[in-house]
Amino acid sequence: MTDTQTAAAFHPHQVLAEDLLARLDPPGTDGSHDLSHILRVWRNAAAIAASAPDCDVELLMAAVILHDCVAVEKNSPLRAQASRLAAARAGDIAAELGFAPERIAALAHAVAAHSFSAAIEPETLEARILQDADRLDAIGAIGIARCFYVGGRMGSGLYHPTDPRAVDRAYDDAHFALDHFDVKLFRISEGFRTVAGQAMAETRLAVMRRFVGDFLGEIAG
Repeated sequence: MTDTQTAAAFHPHQVLAEDLLARLDPPGTDGSHDLSHILRVWRNAAAIAASAPDCDVELLMAAVILHDCVAVEKNSPLRAQASRLAAARAGDIAAELGFAPERIAALAHAVAAHSFSAAIEPETLEARILQDADRLDAIGAIGIARCFYVGGRMGSGLYHPTDPRAVDRAYDDAHFALDHFDVKLFRISEGFRTVAGQAMAETRLAVMRRFVGDFLGEIAG
């Protein structure tokens, strides 16, 4: 798919979208942070922004496209810095495209604040929407798929073979993908910043809880 074809998904801002997409690095091997992830986050963001008339949708779109413009693996010691690194690069790209200084700052803030691990408080509407939109892609059916996909890439097992519920051990999502639901994914569902995002999160949380219940039921036989 060409940048032009992809940019059409960002109508009516497809001209800027094409310029931004052209400045992204070539796709790597991480299928959980690829072009499809950007498009899903944009759909989430656009749905939330539809009930937020004061949102700068063009700025939001730019933040969505650039929010993962610096790739850092989940098991990297730099992981907590990933969104700050992306924010710095996003600011440079925006400057190249002639963004005004205040919009560069707003864009960089939205990108920096989107990350769960960065723990940066989103101070603008666009930052809150991007944070919600990105977190929505980490939960629900897509979140389940991404959890086990990333676990496979990191070499973890599906679950602890004798204590999958972590009754007599500490959770360890570095080694067992199922643990990641309690370590992070269920927690993500509690911290949404917009009313629309929270409503979408509650639906996806129910999907995950049902899945984990069914998963544990099958393990138990």
